[in-house]
Amino acid sequence: MAVFFRELCHPKRCFSTRVCQVGSIIQADMSETSGPKKQKFNFPLFRRVLALVKPYRRIFFFTAFLSTCCLAPLASVRPELLQQMVDNYVMKGKVDGLTFMAAIILGLLLLEVVLRYFFLYYADWLGQATIRDLRLRMFTRITNFRLGYFDKTPIGQSSTRTINDIEAINTIFSEGSITIISDLMTILFVLLMMFFNSWKLTLVVLSVFPLLIWGSYKFKESVRKSYEMVRNHISGMNSFLQERISGMRVVQIFNAERREAEKFKVINHDYTGANLRSIMAYAIFFPVVDIISALSLGLMVWYGAGGVLRGEVTIGTMVAFQLYIGMLYRPIRMLADKFNTLQMGMIAAERVFKLLEEEEHLQPNGDLQVERLEGEIAFEDVRFSYSGDMQNDPVLKGVSFRIEPHQRLAIVGSTGSGKTTIISLLNRFYEINGGRILIDGRDLREYDVYSLRNRVAVVLQDVFLFSGTVLENITLRDSSITEEQVINAAKMIGAHEFIQKLPGAYQYQVMERGATLSMGQRQLISFVRALVFDPDVLILDEATSSIDPESEGIIQYAIEKLIARRTAIIIAHRLSTVRSADNILVLDKGEVAEFGPHERLMEQTDGKYRELYEKQFLQLQTTEN
Repeated sequence: MAVFFRELCHPKRCFSTRVCQVGSIIQADMSETSGPKKQKFNFPLFRRVLALVKPYRRIFFFTAFLSTCCLAPLASVRPELLQQMVDNYVMKGKVDGLTFMAAIILGLLLLEVVLRYFFLYYADWLGQATIRDLRLRMFTRITNFRLGYFDKTPIGQSSTRTINDIEAINTIFSEGSITIISDLMTILFVLLMMFFNSWKLTLVVLSVFPLLIWGSYKFKESVRKSYEMVRNHISGMNSFLQERISGMRVVQIFNAERREAEKFKVINHDYTGANLRSIMAYAIFFPVVDIISALSLGLMVWYGAGGVLRGEVTIGTMVAFQLYIGMLYRPIRMLADKFNTLQMGMIAAERVFKLLEEEEHLQPNGDLQVERLEGEIAFEDVRFSYSGDMQNDPVLKGVSFRIEPHQRLAIVGSTGSGKTTIISLLNRFYEINGGRILIDGRDLREYDVYSLRNRVAVVLQDVFLFSGTVLENITLRDSSITEEQVINAAKMIGAHEFIQKLPGAYQYQVMERGATLSMGQRQLISFVRALVFDPDVLILDEATSSIDPESEGIIQYAIEKLIARRTAIIIAHRLSTVRSADNILVLDKGEVAEFGPHERLMEQTDGKYRELYEKQFLQLQTTEN
């Protein structure tokens, strides 16, 4: 079930890792923060990005047609009509036809406005539709990663990929590729019309172009480096903020607010500096372009005035060229920025595709679908390491045991002995490095992983509740589960009474992570959640270790109801829960130290279980009494 997959992202092993990281700056993607590198345009990657619009190719070709065949020619025709209007009517004193020419120009202008509206709307629509599909694909991919990915990757980095980087890909369509094509076609048609009217005057106007090209290149490179630094700092800032906010309780407990604020001050300063560098580039480039444009206009007037006196240039041509210069420099002024936008979108696309190709993705290689499980479980010489290095970093070293259907197995052992790892492997959150895990006599890898998890429920000590109603947290918005089923399950568990006392009962709005509920209340909701999905195998990972004595009776009753007629694996410190198990598995440094019922293990005077019992369980029993 999806909830148990999400809940298991927070086992004690992972939680302690996150707590240890509070107080240190996250190095959120060392490959990205090592500094900007000069990059050539990646055409294979660009083709891959364009392939994303395949479902919307009609819209893509429509916008491309508007930009190349409609907008660019229309824009370049208006100055030509204005030239004809000045030379053939105004200068000759002809009033007849002047209104008609003005109406034609106005009509073309209105047509251009309408076409540009459709062009801009559909270019943005295309980008939004594409990233909508890509964002869904990304989220689906991430939720199917092995837990090992989340153990070693800051959550903020995945958030940056899913939100910021995918949003940057949108600019490839809305501000990059199609608009660049439109601007290039506009420049081409304007130049053709200029050469058609006066090639000499056109060459004079273009004489300052080398300065513009050189300035545009310098601007593009400067802004590209600044943008890369900005995006890198965003990734680091997201990781830092996400982790500090999630671990705010620890930060405040250890009075680390000022230290964390100082660290954030450094990150924030670097991020601001990267943005200011790009602002500086804009502040220099745009005035330079205005100066070059004014210089070009001045040269045109200087040469054109002499041409008028010599009869080589008409007044209409001078008027048209003034418009041509504005139409020529405006897209050139923006092209450098748009190329940077395109390049940044490409960099973001490369990161997104890299994440989509992560090998951490679980390969559900089994196809065995199950509606019910008998509940027979066997571990045969199972070996596992989180790092994959069995020689230097083993967690389980040849673990073997068997659970018969509807039996209860309690797992005990010191911290780090591999208790939580066993339940993680049983749900195939990680792949084993050796041995076999059998369920109902079939290899675990033969099962369809989603079908298998649908029959196995996990209740953790650290219960995760989402923002939403109590009902939504129990059903996880599964429409096949009715409110009546939820109420019946809550009554069976013994949670109905406390839920009814909440404002709104089952419609009570749970705050993020269930902050407004007690530990016992959150635990009861998780029990109802497990029961309502009616699993065949139930796993309790220290689900009662943080419960206060007043809630223990209710919780123990709920546990008995949960594990009735089910195969149950219980990791617990409570004496009553362990003693009632059919068998007890004692782990020591990743190996099976002992296996058997409570009475038989207690008979071993020098046994590991008896040692744990005397040191921990008897002490706990004395405290409780």
